Amino acid sequence: MFDVVVIGAGVIGGMIARELSKYNVKLCIIEKESDVAMGATRANSAIVHAGFDAKVGSMKAKMNVRGSEMMPRITKELGVKYKNNGSLVVGFESERAEVEAIYKRGVENGVKGLRIIEKDELHALEPNLNPELSCALLAETGAIVCPYELAIAAVGNAMDNGAELILDFEVASIEKNGDGYSIISSNGQTVNCRYIVNAAGLYSDDVAAMTGDGDFSVHPRRGEYMLIDKECGNFVSHTIFHTPTKMGKGILVSPTVDGNLLVGPTAVDIEDKTDTSTTREGFDTLFTRSLDNVSGISFNKTITSFCGLRAVGSTGDFIIKMNDRVVTLGGIESPGLSSAPAIAEYVEGLLNGEGALGDVKKDYDPIRRPAHYFTELSDEEKNEIIKKDGRYGRIVCRCERVTEGEIVEAIHQNPGARDVDGVKRRTRGGMGRCQGGFCSPTVVAILARELGVAFEDVTKFGKGSVINYGKTKGED
Repeated sequence: MFDVVVIGAGVIGGMIARELSKYNVKLCIIEKESDVAMGATRANSAIVHAGFDAKVGSMKAKMNVRGSEMMPRITKELGVKYKNNGSLVVGFESERAEVEAIYKRGVENGVKGLRIIEKDELHALEPNLNPELSCALLAETGAIVCPYELAIAAVGNAMDNGAELILDFEVASIEKNGDGYSIISSNGQTVNCRYIVNAAGLYSDDVAAMTGDGDFSVHPRRGEYMLIDKECGNFVSHTIFHTPTKMGKGILVSPTVDGNLLVGPTAVDIEDKTDTSTTREGFDTLFTRSLDNVSGISFNKTITSFCGLRAVGSTGDFIIKMNDRVVTLGGIESPGLSSAPAIAEYVEGLLNGEGALGDVKKDYDPIRRPAHYFTELSDEEKNEIIKKDGRYGRIVCRCERVTEGEIVEAIHQNPGARDVDGVKRRTRGGMGRCQGGFCSPTVVAILARELGVAFEDVTKFGKGSVINYGKTKGED
């Protein structure tokens, strides 16, 4: 019997689990996919929003502003890359009133470091902007982070502090069981607990209905992106937004914490919660609408494209409530990533109010060594590690200069990589210009060796994503 089960191992579930792992409770995270950070967390804009966009007084506004303030400390503790690059909401002269309205809303939300800048200063800050843009809201607290790295680190830190992670657990039903619940998976596995935290993202409404809470719904909003080579990473220094619409914050152009340039997302409401395909229409939108913001993006240097799904709730605001030992989180769309630390803090307060958590552990450790520590060491420090373990001297991914030692460490560190994309998200092996064209076979071989499985059994991202069907030559 667990004290608390968190359903969903995205950035929201991961941050909540980390917050709860400081207490003397028996804690479990269950996830329907074969790895953590596989839903909305895997594919989004990676922006830590300042908090000027959300409606004044809304849960979105409160969680965003607080989460943005917490993010520098959280990322430092977890060893996650974070850059306070600032953001700009740009507008043409005809859109000045909207820029001023956003500024006013941001001030009312309590966002610090906001000011409206005029054309000369705007173009001095960002020379590659569309020359017709005449004004902008500058948000100095805007930042960028890696969303899946944050989720992996949060789940890993929770596990290091005693939490259990169960993957491939798709919730099929939930039954009331005395003072707690029995959560049953689609393959018949059962987990019993006293309290549930429903952080199931796009499926949070389905899980809520299983607990008798059916007063909201969630639908997916497709967002397509293009990721451009590091050669173009300095094209802009700030995150560039245009004035938002009811469908979101529009097509942004932003550097990433790893040095690439990101363009997107589109915003199209769909019904299929599994449809992450990219489309020609989406690419056309990215090509044309990005010109509102900047001029001269080298789209011919795009190294990959992808699609993410945002969990849009029927209420228009974040849904965070507790009823009958179940904490439900629904509609945690943008700015969900920015809000994650504050949401975790809020859920901790709800459970503490119920007396569910007890005492804080004396040996709780909020610090986690970053997955990218080796890359950031000096040559002298790297050489000392290589003397002790030669695997750190063998480059596997040439584009990102990821070593065999880092891949092995990622496989054995909580939560361990189990497939090629899992290695990719933890080490950036395969994230570079060739997108794994050279390093993938070696990564598969390392995974097979370290996990003690057949080469053919290593998948790209679990659940039938077969890479190799058999050998074409050579002996077994």
